Amino acid sequence: MPEQRARDYHRGRVVNTFAEEITAMLEGELSDPRIAPCHVTEVVLAPGGKSCRVFIAVTGNEKDEADTLAGLMTARGYIRTEIRDRMGVRHVPEITFAIDRSEKINARMDELLGRMEKRRAKQAKKKAAAALPESKE
Repeated sequence: MPEQRARDYHRGRVVNTFAEEITAMLEGELSDPRIAPCHVTEVVLAPGGKSCRVFIAVTGNEKDEADTLAGLMTARGYIRTEIRDRMGVRHVPEITFAIDRSEKINARMDELLGRMEKRRAKQAKKKAAAALPESKE
């Protein structure tokens, strides 16, 4: 049975609010030195609303990602309490953080596709040069 439109709308609002509030906390309220500059890319709320997964994009290397993830997992209780106070709700889902590497993967794919295009253009240029008859003097 499909969900009602009102329920979908409510879930969307909850997800947007979670993303906004967690982003605000990441920008200045969390003082853990392990947390590198990062931003929320996506929030996925479980169908029952008991848990959610927050995807974070970290600017830095893999060590920064690991340290940031550890710092955020440590601060989960504080984040849930702040969200509960700000949203004025009784229950806040259990929060899990995950690193979102999609931006890095997309950049790598773009780089590889660019290389392929250059290689194809170079091969086409060689074929065109080979197809032209050589001029005799």
